[in-house]
Amino acid sequence: MFHRESGYYKTSYAADMALYPLPVARWTVAAIALAMCIAPFVLHEYYVSIINLILVATVGALGLNILVGYTGQISIGHAAFMSVGAYTAANLAVRLDLPFWLTLPAGGLMAAAIGAIVGIPSLRIKGLYLAIATLAGQLIIEWTINHVPWISGGAQASIEVPRPTLFGTQLKTQFQLYWFLLFFAVLAIVGTLNLVRSRIGRAFIAIRDQDIAAEIIGINIFRYKLIAFAISSFYAGVTGVLYTYYLGIANYEQFQIVTSIDYLAMIIIGGLGSVLGSILGAIFVTLLPIVIRLGMENWGTLLFSAADINNLIPNLRLILFGGLIILFLVLEPEGLNRLWRNIRSYFRVWPFSY
Repeated sequence: MFHRESGYYKTSYAADMALYPLPVARWTVAAIALAMCIAPFVLHEYYVSIINLILVATVGALGLNILVGYTGQISIGHAAFMSVGAYTAANLAVRLDLPFWLTLPAGGLMAAAIGAIVGIPSLRIKGLYLAIATLAGQLIIEWTINHVPWISGGAQASIEVPRPTLFGTQLKTQFQLYWFLLFFAVLAIVGTLNLVRSRIGRAFIAIRDQDIAAEIIGINIFRYKLIAFAISSFYAGVTGVLYTYYLGIANYEQFQIVTSIDYLAMIIIGGLGSVLGSILGAIFVTLLPIVIRLGMENWGTLLFSAADINNLIPNLRLILFGGLIILFLVLEPEGLNRLWRNIRSYFRVWPFSY
């Protein structure tokens, strides 16, 4: 039975601010949680590894959406902050032999500090000019990591990192890493949901909608922009650390500008200013290359030779990314999240037409 709203019956701030006020919403979340708990027991290890990549991408997409979707500050340097977190954790883990519960927050905090510095120009510039400033930050950080051996570990700019150890057990299998990554993904989702409902989150949204009006009513624009950059970079740094522990290596090639574009695609396709949109975008962008590869391997031979297929797959991925971004910007600027809201609204009032 659907529980539909037939009026406004909330009598307290706690009820008004509830994340899931309707029983059907709470049951949906419970069903998803149950499915996530069962999934690693019934799925093949390959599919568990794909879910693991989605979990890591979700954390990074949430961080970028806080900055771009909720605060309106365009950034093309998200991967650079991921690399800061990754190399910070890698150096602490290898040189000082620190456990993950120290290296992970340390990587996030270092990325937050660098992100706040990169965000300083946001006081005077915005829009395209701010995007170019963050792009400069991406290139500067990338160059620094590649040319400072003390940071990157040498000419290859790679540092091998042992897998995290929990309760005396090293997490090596995809099944073990699944629970490790799921914990931080859920923590990031819950943290973001509560952040955007807080005073800081409302200030972010006010700055995004109309920064001059926000300043008139007493919001410190510069302070909250720096906070947005710091929080977004913290998420990015944690994402970089999770990637490092998951792959067992910190390498700059994982955090180049293409990665920043991928995360921008996630939040644009998923939906700007939406937690659910970040999750849907992470799922979509992570699965797209896999679907393209499987499709080309199974049916591409009907049109192309085997050599052409190997050359076409990476290019086709970029073509589809660009085309999908344009398609969503033109047809549905609010992304997959808006499509889901339309479906939800339809069933909420069904069978009525209003």
